[in-house]
Amino acid sequence: MKHLSPKQKRFIDFVRNFIRDHQYPPSFEEIKVELGFSSLGTVNWYVQELVRRGHLRREKGFNGKRALMPVEETSRLPLLGVITAGYPLEAIENIETVEVPPTYIHPDNFVLKVKGDSMLEDNIQDGDFVIVRKVQEAEPGQAVVAFINGEATLKRYYPKSDRIELHPQNPEYDIITVVPEDDFRIGGVVLSVFRDYY
Repeated sequence: MKHLSPKQKRFIDFVRNFIRDHQYPPSFEEIKVELGFSSLGTVNWYVQELVRRGHLRREKGFNGKRALMPVEETSRLPLLGVITAGYPLEAIENIETVEVPPTYIHPDNFVLKVKGDSMLEDNIQDGDFVIVRKVQEAEPGQAVVAFINGEATLKRYYPKSDRIELHPQNPEYDIITVVPEDDFRIGGVVLSVFRDYY
């Protein structure tokens, strides 16, 4: 999701603060006066843009006079730590939240920051953020968060008859082989990757 411009952030902040103070959303006229816009058309342009980008929603339909609600609070997922896409590294619990598109909001979804470059061919780079759905099973070939003997890694999952293979997407890295003696579990499957959180 792209960054908000300073004017867009000011718009969102005004709507949020107005709702906090009055218990209902501002009208377009109140937004125009407070933010110094020259016309209601300018207010409408901001509303349309912020709705399109998932920062606002029209609570009572398109023509509602007091219909605007910010969605940032309901469009954030917990950032649960750093996971390596190179060699296994223990995931670090770090309770923060990051903004995601509203379509990814789900009680079982969370975000991890990626460290390493073993998933480059999946377009997952060092420093990226991945949205993960918490599950215990995955389909062959899916990118998963895997825990091996207490350490976490990000790889593609390929179950075999006598072992599990975790494939990097970078030829410079070796396949990780998981045998029955290993303590192994799937922590989730990757839904999406983003770079531009703030």
